[in-house]
Amino acid sequence: MTAIIIQVAMDEEAQPFLDAARQVSDPLTVGRAVHRGIVLGDATVVLVVSGIGMVNAADAAVGAVHRYGPDGVILVSAGSAGGLAADARVGDVVVGTSVVNVDADARAFGYALGQVPGMPAVYETDAQLATALAASDRAVHRAAMGSGEKFVTADLAHALRTDFSALWSIDMETAAIAQAAHNHGARFAACRAISDLCAPDSAEFDTHIDDAAERSAHVVIDALARLAA
Repeated sequence: MTAIIIQVAMDEEAQPFLDAARQVSDPLTVGRAVHRGIVLGDATVVLVVSGIGMVNAADAAVGAVHRYGPDGVILVSAGSAGGLAADARVGDVVVGTSVVNVDADARAFGYALGQVPGMPAVYETDAQLATALAASDRAVHRAAMGSGEKFVTADLAHALRTDFSALWSIDMETAAIAQAAHNHGARFAACRAISDLCAPDSAEFDTHIDDAAERSAHVVIDALARLAA
């Protein structure tokens, strides 16, 4: 049976899934990450809280793939993100069509900006999973996502909008999860909600993180029900 792994970075992003679950296992610590088996409707999934950042995200994803994936894995990146698109608004839900690592720059060797040497220029998400997420009863945007090691505030956002003009959102984990999925042959999807618009400080994020987490979780849970039907 294919294992479904929902990966978030923070406890705040995990809480809506735990609140919606009709069954939750005891937590299991694997490296830095915390795993819980949860039952959402008719779907049994593994909820992984990785910790913040690209290395924590990749480590958690690989650990989960090895632990649960002998018969195949679906990895879903969920939680919050900053809004980069000009018309992005706090509360928007973004279903990723592709993901890029905005910190990667090996152009001196002929690679595209955002491309890790030896890896794809962007990581495409699984079309079937993206379609299931986009069919939510809530409005979603299907768009490109980016990730890097920095919490993006206003001073960083301008350069990203110039260098990666197609990106709707930016976070600190999704591209790492996507690369792990690519390397291990796992299906991958991403669903993040906008918690802030890359403001000068973290105040906007702090205000809206719980709402963004709930919006992302709602769309993911809705898609799980659709896939299980």
